[in-house]
Amino acid sequence: MTTTHSASRTARERARAELTREIKGEARRQLAASGAQGLSLRSVARELGMVSSALYRYFRSRDELLTALIIDAYEALGAAAETASSTLPAADIRGRWRAACTAIRDWALANPHEYALIYGSPVPGYQAPQVTVASAVRVVRVMGSILADAEAGTGHAGAQHRKEPLPAELAQQVAIVAEAIAPGVDGGVLTRALIAWTQLFGMISFELFGQFVGALEPAGPFFGYTVERMADYVGLR
Repeated sequence: MTTTHSASRTARERARAELTREIKGEARRQLAASGAQGLSLRSVARELGMVSSALYRYFRSRDELLTALIIDAYEALGAAAETASSTLPAADIRGRWRAACTAIRDWALANPHEYALIYGSPVPGYQAPQVTVASAVRVVRVMGSILADAEAGTGHAGAQHRKEPLPAELAQQVAIVAEAIAPGVDGGVLTRALIAWTQLFGMISFELFGQFVGALEPAGPFFGYTVERMADYVGLR
């Protein structure tokens, strides 16, 4: 009886996991067609040939479905950056920086609507819950690990940034960030890295949302040049 019950439960779990993937897949297709504002559980259910009440057993609201999509997007982006960085030797600090930045851009270009969901305009009426934070910080920890390895080894040329005076409030903020993603990294160094990191995402957003049209197309050469100059700015060898 126990074996039969376990097999039955496993089959149900597999069926539920498969349908959950189908629901999220259809939701992503609707994101591409209508944006997050146009997403609704009823339309997802209709496209999958389900009644709405059945779909509510998987996601209780549109916001819960959006949260699942946001977590998936953050996890996928974080995994892409981690994989790119980990393929190079730990001591190749600048190479890992370059690889992580490139992987983030490549993921964004391949998944523009999911990138827009997590880094684009806020969805009216939706506020991402705390549960998304762990996934959101995954990609930032890639930067933190690169900086930490640079500080621990010889990959850092930014000695002039150490003990760089910061406004008191900013210093407190950076200390909290350091504790979360790069313990032991100097505040001045981390601040420069955060400037470079936000510049990276701003550059990707400009490319995805058409701000380079008629000027910096294709954006690859500008992207590559900027990633190198930001590495200089941070002080990575």
